[in-house]
Amino acid sequence: MKNLLSFLALMLLISASCVKDEVVPNPVDPSNLQVDISHTSGDVTVNATADNANFYTIVFYDLTDTVWVETQTGTANYTFAQSGTYKITVRANTTHLDFIESSENVVIFVDQTPSGAPSSGYVSSSTYPGYTLVWSDEFNGTTLSPDWTFDIGTGSSGWGNNELQYYTDQNYSLNSGYLEIHAKSETFNSQEYTSTRLKTQGLKSWKYGRVDVRAALPYSKGIWPAIWMLGDNITSTGWPSCGEIDIMELIGGEGFNDRTVYGTAHWEQAGHAQYGNDYSLAAGKFADEFHVFSIIWDANSIKWLVDDVQYSQIDITPAELSEFQENFFLILNVAVGGNWPGSPDATSVFPQTMYVDYVRVFQ
Repeated sequence: MKNLLSFLALMLLISASCVKDEVVPNPVDPSNLQVDISHTSGDVTVNATADNANFYTIVFYDLTDTVWVETQTGTANYTFAQSGTYKITVRANTTHLDFIESSENVVIFVDQTPSGAPSSGYVSSSTYPGYTLVWSDEFNGTTLSPDWTFDIGTGSSGWGNNELQYYTDQNYSLNSGYLEIHAKSETFNSQEYTSTRLKTQGLKSWKYGRVDVRAALPYSKGIWPAIWMLGDNITSTGWPSCGEIDIMELIGGEGFNDRTVYGTAHWEQAGHAQYGNDYSLAAGKFADEFHVFSIIWDANSIKWLVDDVQYSQIDITPAELSEFQENFFLILNVAVGGNWPGSPDATSVFPQTMYVDYVRVFQ
């Protein structure tokens, strides 16, 4: 009996020693990771393979959102809503802590719905005797040029005019070679309407030259599209001392309003002084097709044109108009309501869009 107990104790000791000395192998990291990424419009498919992979983790970086997909097969799908360059990371995992990975920046083009822009209209020349094209935006890409920035919010007293919209950096799109600025009837930050106001302030400005803007305008009561310029020194001198050149303004409304545009200069002279004229179509409205709105500006005068037809001119040589001998930046916007057009009414149609084909500056 004593020998039996000794034998059992010896076997237990040997067994314990074997368990203690047993070596658990480290996981073998995956290798030979191969990644194929295909995409049609915004729909992306990722296929990954690797040796010794137990599963895969695929990460889609979508603007401010990050989407993680874990898959046994190495295949994952994701849809991007907007065109852009997006990072995609693929991991081949043995465990969640043991993996290899590969990242790629993928350029995605999202097919857009056809633009609602008119298909016809006036086209200006791309060259003029004695002038050189010094800056332009043809809006042919999928992202806005860095030469533009935004005004955001409601401004002081509705941008000085008791306007009703809240300007955002979201009410625009680039579609089929056009910049589209959308005015919408929607509540946002206590305002009943939204729109976008683009400008080149602090980025691009010019003194003298010819400016051509090909655009199809919105229409309807209470709609106020504008293509205009302000003096660079507005932040130091204020308005109207900085000067203002309105290349085109329209106040929407059936009949005369929807077929009439205005060209105006504003400056400081014992307060606020201004001079301008209007141009009307014989029939239809400026929303029906594209027109080219222009100024020709030199040290002596500013001339306003629609489709290369001059309809107004101001002499800027007097000393009290010295504002117009300085640099000015560009602004494109669609306002809603305000002192001049008045508020939308039951006849107003939303959304409204200003389509801009190009902006060109010649000097």
